[in-house]
Amino acid sequence: MKLSGAAVVICFAVLVIAFVNRNDLPTSIDYVDAILDEPLQTETGKQPFDVTYRDNAYHIEPEFEYDLTGMVVSFRHHDGKSRMHSRANDHLNMLDVCVVWGDNTANPRLDRIDFWNGIFTCQFRTRDSKAWDAFDIYQISNNHLLSDRPRIRDAVHDIRIGDQIRVRGYLATYSNDEGSRGTSTTRLDTGNGACETIYVERFEILRPATSYWRIAMWLALGGLLASLYVYFRQPYRPYADEND
Repeated sequence: MKLSGAAVVICFAVLVIAFVNRNDLPTSIDYVDAILDEPLQTETGKQPFDVTYRDNAYHIEPEFEYDLTGMVVSFRHHDGKSRMHSRANDHLNMLDVCVVWGDNTANPRLDRIDFWNGIFTCQFRTRDSKAWDAFDIYQISNNHLLSDRPRIRDAVHDIRIGDQIRVRGYLATYSNDEGSRGTSTTRLDTGNGACETIYVERFEILRPATSYWRIAMWLALGGLLASLYVYFRQPYRPYADEND
């Protein structure tokens, strides 16, 4: 096999492996100091208000002011096209994001736990008993993030697994003509109804994750394109007859 052909095979193999693992939690993370703090929930004087998004009107009823710093372990973007969101005409819920904080960030085997988001839920599991024993189920939350503001919606679109984020806004109930959704107001509940619904006023990625799998994926993609270019640019050389 020619050198360029071997490069194509190697780059493709690395690309596939890196792509499969691109959303794995980094094994080494430099945490911000605020990641140790519990989410801050305080009384609010904010009155109910109405917003419009995609020609749909929503009524927001703030219950508490809320300030959350956490590390993203899973997320699910909502574009309103899923059956449940479409049927409920719910386009305000832009993202579900599952985060951990506090003692969970000190868990040296956190990357051994699998996290994933359903339509409205965050699930997690592991076969590693030491990882589970060191995990605090009351320092993880799934958050329904709401906003009608393009700047905020653009910002949340950029999140990745392992990013450390800060979300500020209101724990709120919201509704439209099709129905309503409430919010949890304690970090000590689990199961159905335990998610926080946050109308977002400010969103920040405090420290983006450094994913070596993602770096390898993009390098392998570049290498694959370059090696394919070289491979197909080479002149055609038929095998010479052995008697020549």
